[in-house]
Amino acid sequence: MKTVSCISPIDSKILATRELTSDAQLDKILARAKIAQKEWAATSIKTRVEAMEKFLVNLQAMDDEIVPELAKQMGRPIRFGGEVPPLVKRVKYLNEMASSALANYVPETNGVDQITRYIKRIPVGIVFVIAPWNYPYVTAVNGIVPSLLAGNAVILKHAVQSLLVGERFYKALQNVGLPAGLFSNILIENEQAATILKAGKVNHVTFTGSVRGGREVEQAAAGSFTTMNLELGGKDAAYVCKDANLELTVADLAEGAFFNGGQCCCGIERIYVEEAIFDKFVEALVAEAKKLKLGDPLDVNTTLGPMASLRFADSVRGHISSALSQGAKALIDSNLFPQSKLNTPYLAPQVLVNVDHSMEIMTEETFGPVVGVMPVKNDKEALALINDSKYGLTSSIWTKDQVRAVELADQIETGIIYMNRCDHVDPSLVWAGVKQTGRGASLSKYGFDALTKPKSYHLRQGTNFC
Repeated sequence: MKTVSCISPIDSKILATRELTSDAQLDKILARAKIAQKEWAATSIKTRVEAMEKFLVNLQAMDDEIVPELAKQMGRPIRFGGEVPPLVKRVKYLNEMASSALANYVPETNGVDQITRYIKRIPVGIVFVIAPWNYPYVTAVNGIVPSLLAGNAVILKHAVQSLLVGERFYKALQNVGLPAGLFSNILIENEQAATILKAGKVNHVTFTGSVRGGREVEQAAAGSFTTMNLELGGKDAAYVCKDANLELTVADLAEGAFFNGGQCCCGIERIYVEEAIFDKFVEALVAEAKKLKLGDPLDVNTTLGPMASLRFADSVRGHISSALSQGAKALIDSNLFPQSKLNTPYLAPQVLVNVDHSMEIMTEETFGPVVGVMPVKNDKEALALINDSKYGLTSSIWTKDQVRAVELADQIETGIIYMNRCDHVDPSLVWAGVKQTGRGASLSKYGFDALTKPKSYHLRQGTNFC
């Protein structure tokens, strides 16, 4: 049997090795899921919600083990806890809204001509969730729980870097009332995933990952009519206006840029600042970055752990090096962070100035603890630079003027807009990007749309049809 291993970024040692799911096993899993889904679709939404509440209890019982396990898999410091608390809040909200989000739609003209009309939301069938390693619980749950609430079966393929997370999901979803085979956790190669999609063996796929990976999913599913939700790359921008509360803005943007080693889907990667406050802002941002403590994520004093792998760290180093060769200036001496060393996943935070859009540090997704900062003359220039991107997940505006913020927001080409906050997910609002960031949407009531099919009912009353 083929195997895969999770290499811990802490010490570059093998943390866990697992056998890949074979083609024969995969065929049985898909067959069982199809049968189980029919049974699950016949249950009430109340029954599904109760199952998800039991799932939360099971997952919460594992939290003390999950926190250090996550640190060992992808480097996030234990001082920040795990992802179970925010996951619980998110799932509770989805549970509360499920009944209304999945309710029948009844037109206002219903019954006026002795015909009862309504539209039901019918589950699509089998949902294939391909989850990433950077926020392995809260990103995966965005696909898993709404799919189950909508009456679907779920096949989870988690990233190898966070392969233990898939096992936790599987364990937490046992004994909660799901039909056998409704939820499965698999470890398969990309070629096997492509085969599933090409053959149309699943009805919907939700993928979070790179633009390249998203293209591969689209190409594999071409002609199968499999629907999909793709959350891909990002280069999220912030615009700091001269009237912003500088202290709060700097603190929040520093967290948005450096938390989780900058490995956040909606992390801040580029900042534009009005000229009048540019120097003050940069000075304060550098001071915040220097407060970070890089080190072992299992140490409660560590605030910045290693990146998830050496490959990712080297990619970020490449972006920084390229920018410096083009004239950018680095404001943080990496010697302040002794743990930061070449040929390791440990990477010091960095703030770059003298940057522009000829540099990949300002245009390509970096996904690391580095941010470029540019001065701008006015809103027009800021808007042009923010929109000068092939990505479009989130953007943030920092000002005391909400009218100004909304006017700018209406012109910004991203799926999500923040004012005086960033790097935040609200389950009551839709999570969606534009351009090469992807297609489709998750969370909020709109997240259920792709997980269900509308089915119309025309019910004529009476027996005399003449």
